[in-house]
Amino acid sequence: MSCCGLFLRRAAAASSCWAVVATTAIPRRLSSSQTSRGFAKELFLGKIEKKEVFPFPEVSQDELNEINQFVGPIQKFFTEEVDSRKIDQEGKIPKETLEKLKSLGLFGMQVPEEHGGLGLSNTMYARLGELVSLDASIAVTLAAHQAIGLKGLILVGTEEQKAKYLPKLASGEHIAAFCLTEPASGSDAASIQARAVLSEDKKYYILNGSKIWITNGGLANIFTVFAKTKVVDSDISVKDKITAFIVERDFGGVSNGKPEDKLGIRGSNTCEVHFENTRVPAENVLGEVGGGFKVAMNILTSGRFSMGSSVAGMLKKLIEMTAEYACTRKQFNRNLSEFGLIQEKFALMAQKAYVMESMTYLTAGMLDQPGFPDCSIEAAMVKVFSSEGAWQCVSEALQILGGTGYMKGHPYERMLRDTRILLIFEGTNEILRMYIALTGLQHAGRILTARINELKRGNVTTVLETISRRLRDSLGRTVDLGLTGNLGAVHPSVADSARKLEENVYYFGRTVETLLLRFGKTIVEEQMVLKRVANILINLYGMTAVLSRASRSMRAGLPNHDHEVLLANIFCAEAYSQNLFTLSQLDKYSPENLDEQVKKVSQQILERRAYICAHPLDQAS
Repeated sequence: MSCCGLFLRRAAAASSCWAVVATTAIPRRLSSSQTSRGFAKELFLGKIEKKEVFPFPEVSQDELNEINQFVGPIQKFFTEEVDSRKIDQEGKIPKETLEKLKSLGLFGMQVPEEHGGLGLSNTMYARLGELVSLDASIAVTLAAHQAIGLKGLILVGTEEQKAKYLPKLASGEHIAAFCLTEPASGSDAASIQARAVLSEDKKYYILNGSKIWITNGGLANIFTVFAKTKVVDSDISVKDKITAFIVERDFGGVSNGKPEDKLGIRGSNTCEVHFENTRVPAENVLGEVGGGFKVAMNILTSGRFSMGSSVAGMLKKLIEMTAEYACTRKQFNRNLSEFGLIQEKFALMAQKAYVMESMTYLTAGMLDQPGFPDCSIEAAMVKVFSSEGAWQCVSEALQILGGTGYMKGHPYERMLRDTRILLIFEGTNEILRMYIALTGLQHAGRILTARINELKRGNVTTVLETISRRLRDSLGRTVDLGLTGNLGAVHPSVADSARKLEENVYYFGRTVETLLLRFGKTIVEEQMVLKRVANILINLYGMTAVLSRASRSMRAGLPNHDHEVLLANIFCAEAYSQNLFTLSQLDKYSPENLDEQVKKVSQQILERRAYICAHPLDQAS
């Protein structure tokens, strides 16, 4: 395996066993047909695959009516009966609250109807995620149960396994947990040490090992557990490979530690889970023996997208609460809402909510289509953008309230603590940026290999063509990727922003080719370069999502469509400028690129493991 491929496996593996609301089991079955390349991957080639993202996805009126039957009761429950402050203070969700969640069907949102669940589409699950996110501890508990805990059963479980386990998991009679992370393996999930040994009669496995930071670990009856097993490879050699298992607490040898005392999401149950000589029937292997790593990655990557709707739901509530305060609180004989720096914070919160909401539902729409493309990059981008947006916006909202927001009598400090985990679990944002960049670069590398080899060999025709193209680029070429004009995909009100997107995409594609030529396989080690590539791509996807959504809203005449256009144009203008600067930093001789200086500073600090500058009061001896 190439070093790039190895890093991609590890990047994909990066995750905590804590989870946010994720994707669902959908009535439209996962297609076995060949998937398309995916929208995000084609951006690396300087292309916009319009059919993937324009027009913005819509749901049928029947589906909308169906989901609205759930919205009212769930919203009423969270507004009137959920005491988030109490849950945070006591560090647990009351039993009666859990029972109500079960009665509302919220433990079975992802489970197909034939197994007793709601069988919601990705889009509809994202919609309910907006409501469930009103309490972070509940959102994490439900997500750990179905987005990752039982998700493996839905993705790769046999019909017998599904029939046996899903009905009780859907009703909430049984609760699920996902056991991957270990003390010595966090982001590098492939290095787990838990081991399962096949018995001599081949009827069961003996499972031993410990898992940490397991959400629902103290509540769960059913665990999806990953352990090393001996596997005979195709060359007859015996190798250690990861296998996934469905483990019942009743199998024996399963215990858990006390709940962790966490910074945030304090009501969710997070603890160590230990397996000591646990006998797991051979029929409880989930997927193929030795195929557990792929199972784990499919579970984790399939659900990241809906963090966007969860965070957007939280931000909408945050904007309402904070706007009420800003419009009534007076300073200097004026309402806070009249001051420019306060207005700027509200515009930021609305923009972040609009972008992440647009990215989420665009991704959900892709996933809900028959023969859906690989959306793992899109889902990772939604997760990164939404988690960082949540942290920034809650901090800004607290700032509007000043000292009042810092007090425990108000929800802001709790929300700030709750949102911090979003940048860590479901894959740290650092690892996900590596995954986003490397996955796309690997795709581009496969397509561009022949051309890059011709350039390296000095093929005259290819070299002259490249020089000619770069000359035209330097003189300021007009980029037209088909988004504007009479036959364009976007509404005229966002045409200028669409042209900015087209220009960014074109030059991003040219930069990707240059990076592959410059670094080759060693680009896997260039993390600061990869971070910039990922940041550009996240902006490009956000721009695409808001342009598609705003165009739909304008054409459909939706309420406040002018407000959407305003948000879309502001975001695109800012993202465009950010992308231009970042693209310039990716140039080998760019004065804006300070990577070597940054590395030197870091090396000097880490060599001494201290801040090494002299104190400002020191004098030379």
